[in-house]
Amino acid sequence: MSLKKHQSADNTYETERLILRPMSAEDRDFIFELYNRPKFIQHIGNRNVNTIEDAENYILNRFAPQIERLGYGNYLLVTKESNEKIGAVGIFEREGLDVVDIGYSLLEEFEGKGYAFEAAQKVKSIGMEDFGLSKISAIISKDNLSSQKLIEKLGLKFKKFVTLPGETEELNYYETE
Repeated sequence: MSLKKHQSADNTYETERLILRPMSAEDRDFIFELYNRPKFIQHIGNRNVNTIEDAENYILNRFAPQIERLGYGNYLLVTKESNEKIGAVGIFEREGLDVVDIGYSLLEEFEGKGYAFEAAQKVKSIGMEDFGLSKISAIISKDNLSSQKLIEKLGLKFKKFVTLPGETEELNYYETE
C-alpha cells in the first residue's frame, strides 16, 4: 500500500477555511512581501530576499526541489472565502536537525484568527499520515510565545535548546512524542 494514498494529484490540500498548495514561482511577489515583514525577520530570520528575483530564486532553489524529492514541503495559504494569499506553512528538511521541522508564517493582518493552527494541523497530518513521518519537530525563538503555544497545542513537546549551523541564536526545540 502506498504511503501517498491520501495525496491529491497536484499536492493541493484543503482545510475548513484554507487551500494549501505548493509554493510556485508565481508566488514570488507574496514571498517577497512576507519575508520582508519585520515580524518575519524578527521571529524567523532574514532570508536575504531583497528583490522579486531573489524571491523567485528562493522558491525555485529551496522549496521546489524538496517537494519534487519528498512530495511535501512549503505550501501557500489561500483563503477559500476571498482567495487571498495570507501565509505559508510547511515541513522542511533543515541542516542541523535530524527530524523534519514544521514551520509557518502569516501576514500580521491574518494572525489571531486560527489560520496558522488550522494550516499547521493539516500539514502535520499530511506528513505523518500521508508520508509516514514518525516524528515532526519545530524550532521557535524564545521570545515567540504565541508560536510556542500553537506548537504545544499541535501536540509537540519542548525537548531542548538548539543552535542551527551558521546561526548564533539559541532556539527552543519541540518534537512530537
